[in-house]
Amino acid sequence: MNRIPFEDLVATLAGVLRKLGFADERARACARLFAETTRDGVYSHGVNRFPRFVATIRNGSVDVNAEPRLVARFGAIERWDGQRGPGNLNALASMERAMALSREHGLGCVALRNTNHWMRGGTYGWQAAEAGLIGICWTNTMPNLPPWGGTAPVIGNNPLILAVPRADGPVVLDMAMSQFSYGALESYRTRGEMLPVDGGFDGEGKLTRDPAAIETSLRPLPAGYWKGSGLSILLDMIAATMSAGNATHQIAADSLRETCVSQMFLALNPEAFGPAEMAAHVADEIVESVRHCPPAEAGGRVRYPGEKTLATRAENMKLGLPVAPALWEQILAM
Repeated sequence: MNRIPFEDLVATLAGVLRKLGFADERARACARLFAETTRDGVYSHGVNRFPRFVATIRNGSVDVNAEPRLVARFGAIERWDGQRGPGNLNALASMERAMALSREHGLGCVALRNTNHWMRGGTYGWQAAEAGLIGICWTNTMPNLPPWGGTAPVIGNNPLILAVPRADGPVVLDMAMSQFSYGALESYRTRGEMLPVDGGFDGEGKLTRDPAAIETSLRPLPAGYWKGSGLSILLDMIAATMSAGNATHQIAADSLRETCVSQMFLALNPEAFGPAEMAAHVADEIVESVRHCPPAEAGGRVRYPGEKTLATRAENMKLGLPVAPALWEQILAM
């Protein structure tokens, strides 16, 4: 595994994006989002996904020059059109706008339509929490998950992110609606590893830990069985309704042409009812209560969501970001 210094990786990715028509500032911002995702250890949606992002630009799914456009507003709620622009830049701008609204109203909500894959959804939770705000966001996707009781992928693996600020590191939950996202399945398969728990069904309809078998059957297991299935459906309904955009069944079932998705971004301002320290104290107390739970295995440790990210971030910034040699050569040749 190559270890690439963070700024070198940003510069290399930005150079590729400039060749594809990105203005310099937007190229660096987009490249930095990819690099930060790999820096934080979410390899499936960081640099590993960059070639697929480039393919969606080349096939016309992503308009590199498009920026979000305000469509309607009502108080703290706004509707924007992403105009098929780069999904991570659209999402970054949408959360930034929700954050600005929350500082004015205590809560800000942006519904975004006609955008593209936002890569790591947790990015926008961290964005809000590191600014002292509570962030909630989700997206619908192409149909790639069977509803509970079904065998065909007709609902979306719609990621949901919740993030709470905290002085010792935000608490950030970034979850797909399946036990393992397709990106995670790909990562396990590439490493030649089985999943730690059952992650879906094989071709015979039996639960399996084999990531390749699940990718082939297109039957990942909804997180929480019927609960994850139901949550996926409701997240899709809310995003499509509030944005007046596409629902999952209206999105092309092709990962290279998955475009015009609908997303929601909410920011809540803890200072609306008092000093931020009050909210931070509550978060600290909850974290401590979780940490005091006896571990299931000797020598183990109970962690809160997002805790491992900060340690991974520090290690990768010190050693360099891990990039597979073949992938690095592919990027250098772009």
